Amino acid sequence: VMKQKPRRKKDSRKTGGQKDGREETGRKENDRKEIYSEEDHQKGGTGRRSSVLSRDREEACMLEVNVIGAGLAGCEAAWQLAQRGIHVTLTEMKPKKMTPAHHCADFAELVCSNSLRGDRLENAVGLLKEELRRLHSLILTCAEANRVEAGGALAVDRYGFSGMVTEKIRSHPNITVVEAEAAEVPAGPAVIATGPLTSDAMSDAIQRYFGGQEYMSFFDAAAPLVTFSSIDMDKAWFASRYDRGDADYVNCAMDKDEYLAFVDALSSAEEAPVHGFEDKHVFEGCMPVEVMARRGIDTLRYGPLKPVGLKDPKTGHEPYAVVQLRRDNAAGSVYNIVGFQTHLKFPEQKRVFSMIPALHDAEFVRYGVMHRNTFLDSPRLLDRYYADRQNPLVAFAGQMTGVEGYVESTASGYLAGVSMAAKLKGEPLPDFPRETAIGALAAYISDTSVGSFQPMNVNFGILTPLDRRVKGKANKNLAIAQRSLALIDQMTGQEEAT
Repeated sequence: VMKQKPRRKKDSRKTGGQKDGREETGRKENDRKEIYSEEDHQKGGTGRRSSVLSRDREEACMLEVNVIGAGLAGCEAAWQLAQRGIHVTLTEMKPKKMTPAHHCADFAELVCSNSLRGDRLENAVGLLKEELRRLHSLILTCAEANRVEAGGALAVDRYGFSGMVTEKIRSHPNITVVEAEAAEVPAGPAVIATGPLTSDAMSDAIQRYFGGQEYMSFFDAAAPLVTFSSIDMDKAWFASRYDRGDADYVNCAMDKDEYLAFVDALSSAEEAPVHGFEDKHVFEGCMPVEVMARRGIDTLRYGPLKPVGLKDPKTGHEPYAVVQLRRDNAAGSVYNIVGFQTHLKFPEQKRVFSMIPALHDAEFVRYGVMHRNTFLDSPRLLDRYYADRQNPLVAFAGQMTGVEGYVESTASGYLAGVSMAAKLKGEPLPDFPRETAIGALAAYISDTSVGSFQPMNVNFGILTPLDRRVKGKANKNLAIAQRSLALIDQMTGQEEAT
């Protein structure tokens, strides 16, 4: 299962033909007359699996894992493996092949928002971030180092962040980067993290790997970016909702007539053609703003344009509607229009979004785009370590597994990476229970009782409930978070002791 391979020179450009992962790894396992069972997997690598995978730690350092895709999940998986002494060959098709959503050659590119969302422990994604911080996540470390002010959220300078991830990955002595498009699922050990924008060739290869299993999909969209200098600050002001934290957002007020005219124009604006797109095929957490406008006249006022907690200093009152802009880079020269994911044609974006009073002369440095996201029917295919149920030495990670969001993708890459390292070194698999956000996400994507599987952000509803009553939603969520972090601290203490 773990054929030792010679180390390759850093940033090698040579690639060879790859055989189908299930076929090749399955042949290796059959030669050894050893079979992995789900029972062994759940026991943490005991029994026959242990006899196949056990190696001295010195030998483990010479093992190689192929990681395909250098997005958030792939970089996190590669880093965790490399930090545990395992050599990683990281294959990334950029910059040789780009997609319409990609704009730079760096790894871990944030193709939509520059925000990793809420940072408070009363928020489930805030808990997930804190778990990853305590587990020494590469992505969270780089995000913190490139933080830009965004009230209670963790937002980053997207280019500084991606550049830092790229530098750390390329300079790690246990990681070799190969710039090439992968066209086959490699024989294990491997982690596939090609993301929702997987190339056609790799998408076909994954489908063949799973015996023709059909992909499911939804459509995702990115918000436009404007220069700060082009915003009319006489019609806008800096503030955070409810004055929490620093005044980090630019707030653009709209009165009732302005709002109604804007919604009417937005609802009828011309969209760019996207093959197979229908409104029902969007992910609810990243819905195009024009789709929201068509759902009802007040939908936007209860969504991204809600005015609650934002008083206009000129009037002392909350406006009828408010468009918020968040800093997109450390210099504060570029801002993104929060919640304005869109797939309108570019001229229509300029026409309609310029109807926002403070953006009447806005300079757009990037228009919004839409892309089709594909994901696996994970409950039928993957276990709680993000590994193939039939071949535990081939794992998948990132949004293609059905976790939705930057932080969730990072968490899947973390767990896939540390689990793969444990298998190769003959160590017990990490046991993240459903009381933790990491464990709850993994349990969700591998829950065979789920009938119609859909992508999901982390939320407190998928974590194990408390065994006691706590008054107040915020207090209850905080208690759940404290319970989780106590378990994480216990796990990290045990790992450091071994």
